[in-house]
Amino acid sequence: MARTPSSTHDAHRHIGRLPAYGFYGGPPISPDTTARATVKEFFADLDSEGTERTLVLPNYGVPDPDVAFGLNHLALEAAQTDDRVRCGLWVSPKASDAARNIAALALATESGVAALKTSFLLGGGVDDPDSAEEIDRIFTTAAAHRLVVHVHTSPGAASDIDQIARLVERYGTDVRIHLVHLGGGMSGHLKLIGGLFFDWIERGLQVYTDTSWAIGFAPTWLCAEIERRGIGHDRVLFATDTPWGDHAGEYARLAAATDDPELIAALFRGNFESLYGT
Repeated sequence: MARTPSSTHDAHRHIGRLPAYGFYGGPPISPDTTARATVKEFFADLDSEGTERTLVLPNYGVPDPDVAFGLNHLALEAAQTDDRVRCGLWVSPKASDAARNIAALALATESGVAALKTSFLLGGGVDDPDSAEEIDRIFTTAAAHRLVVHVHTSPGAASDIDQIARLVERYGTDVRIHLVHLGGGMSGHLKLIGGLFFDWIERGLQVYTDTSWAIGFAPTWLCAEIERRGIGHDRVLFATDTPWGDHAGEYARLAAATDDPELIAALFRGNFESLYGT
């Protein structure tokens, strides 16, 4: 049974329920079974887990842009209800979402906002001309308001680390970029831990990552590389990606990756406080 800490800081979880959808041509389903539709339910989960602080993001994943954009106010409500919570606003790289982005980014100065969340899972691409203006709008706004840009990574297609790396190269000098899922799957782990992550840090780029969805070997290897290289200890965060991940599993995997008490404290608490505030 996974050990439960007295408290952790979760750098990546979601709020809101998605409508049923027929993913990959199948029947409509609702796989986000632990998603929470209200702020009250959301805080009950934090209390039961021992999650002391968190960054909450709108839930997303169905190809209806109004769903994720419509949950920005729920994430903001959670952040403004209790100062244990910071929130990220959902923004899109697609030109067709320009008006929605403008409305979402108008909330960037609201109290509790610490990040902008974007993903190419629902369309767009780093070097897609159709996405150029919205990507620049996102990162320019983040720089102006000192917000973190939270970017999804997963193997292949537009979310592959080879693609997302171009965002780090382009904007990482001026904007703090949080790459979720440790680069995304086996190929992402090998590329990120094997060189990219540490090379970026040495070059002064403001890149961070979390270990949600990480394959079992990756957190242990990452911690070993941090120790060997002497850098990166301040750039990795614990995250659950609830409801797409779970606290117990994500905690157990990362807690088993190192026995260094200072690194454990940084991973589970200190790095969150540095990046998203106390």
